Amino acid sequence: MSALVEGAAAPLVNASRFRAAHEAEWDRLDQLVTRIEKRSVRALSEDDILALPLLYRSALSSLSVARETSLDRALVTYLEQLCTRAYFQLYGVPDTALRQLGGFLARDWPSAVRSLWRETLACLILTIAGAVAGWWLVATDPSWYYSIIPDAMASGRDPAASVETLRATIYGKQEGGALATFAAYLFTHNSQVAIFAFALGFAFTVPTVLLLVYNGLTLGAMLCLFAQKGLGLNFLGWLTIHGSTEMFAIILAGAAGMKIGTAVAFPGREARTEAAVLAGRKAAVAMAGVVLMLMVAGLLEGIGRQTVQADAMRYGIGLAALAGWLAYYYLPRRREGQDALAA
Repeated sequence: MSALVEGAAAPLVNASRFRAAHEAEWDRLDQLVTRIEKRSVRALSEDDILALPLLYRSALSSLSVARETSLDRALVTYLEQLCTRAYFQLYGVPDTALRQLGGFLARDWPSAVRSLWRETLACLILTIAGAVAGWWLVATDPSWYYSIIPDAMASGRDPAASVETLRATIYGKQEGGALATFAAYLFTHNSQVAIFAFALGFAFTVPTVLLLVYNGLTLGAMLCLFAQKGLGLNFLGWLTIHGSTEMFAIILAGAAGMKIGTAVAFPGREARTEAAVLAGRKAAVAMAGVVLMLMVAGLLEGIGRQTVQADAMRYGIGLAALAGWLAYYYLPRRREGQDALAA
């Protein structure tokens, strides 16, 4: 009789031991899943995120053991519900497209740009150096202008042009849509430079460096041309209204390409392919933002060309846009995960 009693009690003892051995893990998984359900995955710390899949697999293993050994039904039901909740948080339907776009604009894009600050500074220096060199070459010998500026970009805007002709390119309208053609060419040219600066960065950054220097050369050459005709500040104002965004976009595209190129050239302990992939993740996010910047630059260029004629207004819009981009990218932000945990 006593043997029968001990045999009947054995499963209960085993169930108690099983629960005691794993209950802490189940409780932690339950807490993490509940936190995600009430807030979001950003409410978890890095350690919690790393632990979540391990705890989920451990709970699945516990569920399998509970079913196979016929432990009490309440425990099996609890584990089934817990594993189901965890599954949907790990592998369920992702955020809506609107929330993903919001996350890109609020966190991913500025974070990617901030991670490229060294490359961005280097690209800015290269562009400025190119502009100074272009100005100096044209100021020293105007014939350099024809070597630096393509005919399609010049379109009669050369050292032989009169002051009235050059003034017409930055104010008012021209017959035959020449001003619109010139503006469209500039935007297309700068967009191509941005795309190629990024795409060719993998070649040890050499093409990216050359493109940035050349882009600076064209900028310096044109500024020198207009300055020699007494229109330097006027042309700079026309350029600033959209160029502050456009040139910033080119510099960021070059920085993204340079990030990949330096990873390929100096992979460290990683294989070159792996190093390029790791660098490309942030660079690709930054480049996606560059496309949006170029779209904004196109809108600003249209406003500057068609409606805004006052130099002060052009400078104001351009500098305000630049200040907005700098604040958006580089002003310090508190990590959302820390905010949620603190709450």
